[in-house]
Amino acid sequence: MKRRELRERIFSMLFRVEFHEEEELDAQLKAFIDENEPMEEKDEQYIMKKYQAVKEKLPEIDERINSHTKGWKTDRMGKVELAIIRLAVYEMLYDEEVPTSVAINEAVELAKKFGTDEAPSFVNGVLAKLQ
Repeated sequence: MKRRELRERIFSMLFRVEFHEEEELDAQLKAFIDENEPMEEKDEQYIMKKYQAVKEKLPEIDERINSHTKGWKTDRMGKVELAIIRLAVYEMLYDEEVPTSVAINEAVELAKKFGTDEAPSFVNGVLAKLQ
């Protein structure tokens, strides 16, 4: 599976975070994996590992986002855009394999695919403030 497709699947799992309680998330991850079978073991492991890593850093990521945005705190953002921004911020701050420019570009592409017409510019604007 290509990195872009892996990233889309991680985004999809992060999107679910907004709709489920913490104790439901492990079951949601298993359901997600089951829904996306067949999947190569290495891809499944990559998705699970990165999703868990992002989820563990959510308080720090949200704090970082909120400290750089005015009028658009995480609790006011659309859920699609928030999941995309969270993934990109994780990649920018904690994933040494992903250059910042790639994280931003991929986030904008996710916003084009899954967000509203305004989502790509919103995501790009928020992430530009976090560089």
